Parts: sequence; C-alpha cells; structure tokens
Amino acid sequence: MRDAGVDTGRQEKQTRIRFAMLSIIFVNVVINYMDRSNISVAGTAISGEFKLNPVQTGLIFSAFGWTYAALQVPGGILADRIAPRILYCFSLVLWSVTTVLQGLIKGFIVLFGLRLATGAFEAPAYPTNNRIVTSWFPIQERASAISVYTAGQYVGLAFLTPALVTLQYYMGWRGLFVITGLVGIVWGIAWYFLYRDPFEHPRVNNAELDHIKKGGGIIDKGTGRITGNIPFTWSDLRNVSSHRKLWGIYIGQFAVTSTLWFFLTWFPTYLVKYRHLEFIQSGFLASIPFLAAFTGILFSGFLSDYLLKKGISAGIARKTPVIMGLFLSISIIGANYTNDPAWVIFFMSLAFFGNGIASITWVFVSSLAPGHLIGLTGGVFNFIGNLSSIVIPVAIGYLVKGDNFSPALIFIGCMALLGACSYIFLVGKIEQVKI
Repeated sequence: MRDAGVDTGRQEKQTRIRFAMLSIIFVNVVINYMDRSNISVAGTAISGEFKLNPVQTGLIFSAFGWTYAALQVPGGILADRIAPRILYCFSLVLWSVTTVLQGLIKGFIVLFGLRLATGAFEAPAYPTNNRIVTSWFPIQERASAISVYTAGQYVGLAFLTPALVTLQYYMGWRGLFVITGLVGIVWGIAWYFLYRDPFEHPRVNNAELDHIKKGGGIIDKGTGRITGNIPFTWSDLRNVSSHRKLWGIYIGQFAVTSTLWFFLTWFPTYLVKYRHLEFIQSGFLASIPFLAAFTGILFSGFLSDYLLKKGISAGIARKTPVIMGLFLSISIIGANYTNDPAWVIFFMSLAFFGNGIASITWVFVSSLAPGHLIGLTGGVFNFIGNLSSIVIPVAIGYLVKGDNFSPALIFIGCMALLGACSYIFLVGKIEQVKI
C-alpha cells in the first residue's frame, strides 16, 4: 500500500502499469469472445449432426444470451464488491470448463444447457472490465482504454476465426470446444497471478497514482474497490433505471450489440448455407469484417479522446462516433442486392466497421453513472444490450424463409437506425447522473 500524492521533493517519473493491466484485460476479452463465437463456427456441423432446423439452430445460438443478459445486474453488483483479481479468475475458469464440456455432449438439450451455463459464468466479465478501466484510467484516457480492450473481441475473432475453422476441419467441432476451453482455463489461472488493483500493485508509483486520481480515476485506497463496501438496495436499481439519458445508452447498446450478435452467431452459416461458400473459404472471408470492426473501434476511441483533449465538448467527442457508426451499420442491407461474394463481404465489412466505430459505448457508463453505482449501471447497460443475444439469433431463425436471408439483414439495419435515434434524442448532455 502507498499514499498517492506524497511529495518526495523531486519529480518522480510516472510508471505505466495501467497499460500492462489493460493488455491482460485485452487477452480476457479475446478468450471471452472466442468462447462465445466458437458455436457459430461449429453451427453448421452441429445442426447437421443433430438435424436441427433454423429455429432450433437459432435457439442454440441464443442460449448463451439468456443467462448472460439475465445475470448482468447481479454481475454488476459482484463487480462493485469483489476484487477483479478473484472474480475474473473464477468466472474465466468456470466458463472455460463449460466450454470443454460442450465438446463431449450428445444431444440438443445438453448443449443448450451448457450454453446457458457459459452465459451465466461470463456475466460478470464486462462490468468488471469497466470497473477496472474506471479504476486504472483517468477520464481523458478512458475511451482509448475501452476501445483497446473492446478491440479484443474483434481482433481476436478476425485472427482466430480462420484458426478455429481450420481446427474444426482437422479435429471436428468437438475438438474445437475442448481446445478453446483448455486455453481459457490456463489463462484464468494466469490472470490471478498477473492482475492487481492500483493501490495493491507492487510496481505502480505515486506519480502514476496521482495521474489517475487527478484525472478522475476512481480508486479507493485500502479496500481495493471503487465504491467501498456499500450494501446493495433496491433503490439503487430504481435509480439507474429511471433516467432518460441512461435509457438512451441502454437502448443504444441493444442496437450496437444487435449487429455484433449477427456476426457472432449466424454470419458463418449465412456465408456457407445461404451464400454457398466453401467452409474453409468462409473462415478466411469471415475474418475480413472483424478486421474492419477492429480498425473502427481503435479509430473511434483514440479520435474521441483526442477531441476531448482538444477542448471539444464531451457530447460531440463521445456521441458523434457512436451515431456515425450506427448509421454506417445500416449498410449491411446492401448485401441483399448483390450475388457477388466480394460485394457481400464489402457490405458486411462496411457495416461491421461502423459497428466498431460505435462500440466505445462503455465510456458512457463511466461518464453518466452515479459514482458509487458504476458496476450496477454497467450491469443494467449490459443486460439490456445483451438482450440482443437472445432476440437476434431467434428472430433471424424465424425471419429466414427457405434460401431468403434478406428480411434478417433488413431487421439488423433497422436496429442500427433505432440506436442512432436513441443517442440523438434521448442521451442529451454528457454529465454524471445525480441521485
């Protein structure tokens, strides 16, 4: 433990431990999304082996989201009260064990149950990510930090999708689940030894702690928590559910994740079954939109922080990239008007690039949430956002008719338009909600 702000009589060179902590969150996110999306790679093989129709396939794709969304509020409460070092370790190891077990199942019901379990164990992950960034990073660096760890979901999928497709090609879909699960178990143990909160890290110095605190980083000496040991009350939940600007970002997050969940579930099946691409070829082509989204999120985060440092208002610096990205995501509908695979991938990449630009949305939780309810606000935000993980896969299953996937893409485009309108008309001025 140390006291930030102690005058040592000389200028102390600031350490940069916060960036090391950000790098291991990045790895967490890569593994998190690998274990969400491996089902999309295996989807065609699973539906063939178990003889699933599109609606049943949609239910398998959505199962993760049922528990993941339902447990976001409890996950946010846990993130406010349990040290990330411990919470993330348990969460990561447990969801990875369920991933391994998915490679051993023999039927629809058991697979559905294990996907529910995976969603439950992953639920605390993103509220904890936000808690860590709010703790380690000052406000003027926060959008960049969020964009870096969020980019993990895109860059991981961009580079891992061809690898996962190849892995399944040689080892089958069961081997795919076993190996990805084992990777997570090993990393979950490593996390416990690598992560510390700011005041607990042996290598962080007073200059870096001063920089974090003066910039609005919320760290609590002695407890290792953001808020201290404040008991949960139902009035807290009412407070974070009764403000228009918070509902603006909640609805906006549903829209952003709607596009994401199409790519995490139906996209490989769309390329193979509805665009008739070869399985291996689809794996490499599917990586292109993820690279586009990766580029978009990094561009958005660093641009937003740059504008803020230049004195541009938070409303413009934070909201403009999100609104612009959501409008760009509507371009996914363009894939309905071409039969050329190159143009299909172009429209998919353009839409997902826009989705990446819009994906700095977690910065609004840090900016708008009451200081002692950041974890809970993040839980509600992620709960409503990830209702899309239930709605989108199932809705697509119902909207697809024969070989006609067009209604599904129109539906995704409409969700992006809804999100843009939410940020334009509901969010308003970027300032902390007072309760």
